[in-house]
Amino acid sequence: MNALLRLLGWLLAVALVVLPVVGLLNGWVGAEHWPLSKLRATAQFQRVDETLLRDTLMPFARQGYFAVDLDAARAAVAALPWVEHAEVRKRWPDVLEVHLAEHVPFARWDDNQLLSEQGRLFPAANIDIPADLPLLGGPDTRIDEVVELYNQTRTMFAPLGLEVREARLDPRGSWTLRLDNGAEVIVGRHEARGRLNRFVRLLPQLLAQQTQVLARADLRYTNGFALVWADSRENHESQG
Repeated sequence: MNALLRLLGWLLAVALVVLPVVGLLNGWVGAEHWPLSKLRATAQFQRVDETLLRDTLMPFARQGYFAVDLDAARAAVAALPWVEHAEVRKRWPDVLEVHLAEHVPFARWDDNQLLSEQGRLFPAANIDIPADLPLLGGPDTRIDEVVELYNQTRTMFAPLGLEVREARLDPRGSWTLRLDNGAEVIVGRHEARGRLNRFVRLLPQLLAQQTQVLARADLRYTNGFALVWADSRENHESQG
């Protein structure tokens, strides 16, 4: 009997120690006596909605210092528009701290994504997209190639006072550009840079010979290209 009483006493002592700890970890006591009453951002941000960020973190702050699920809080913040990376920490006694980095947009990608300057795709839904972003597109596995050609062609056309607004690579590997004057440039699959260099070299004299606006240039010819002018809609083949 004495042994049984000693065992029951020991179990009761352990319970008195363990139960408060369990209560703290599960928020039974911690949320009431150790609330996270302050939210702190440790990095500046421009595009992330501050109100949305606060509303996202508040449910986690209410869990209390000991029960707050930091991994879930981080995932919730990381899912917000414009957030590239997020970290969430707690600081004794009552601070929930968030550090986040924003995506810096480089271009639109196809119809429903944006491409960051770090080369990462992120959703365009619920985002106010800057109007001056170029439109790029292609297989997601070939982002680097599309960005490289876009940067090269932007440099090519800049001395002519023209800006590349679109650069696309279709699933068959064929390139198409669109300039800020509305002209579509079909480059094709082979020798894209060589064809573009030849076209850019001859374009000033071709434009000087015409009063119409260039609507379309097809560079998929061995020794030249076909041009369509916006007013006449007639085809003209120029040898290069």
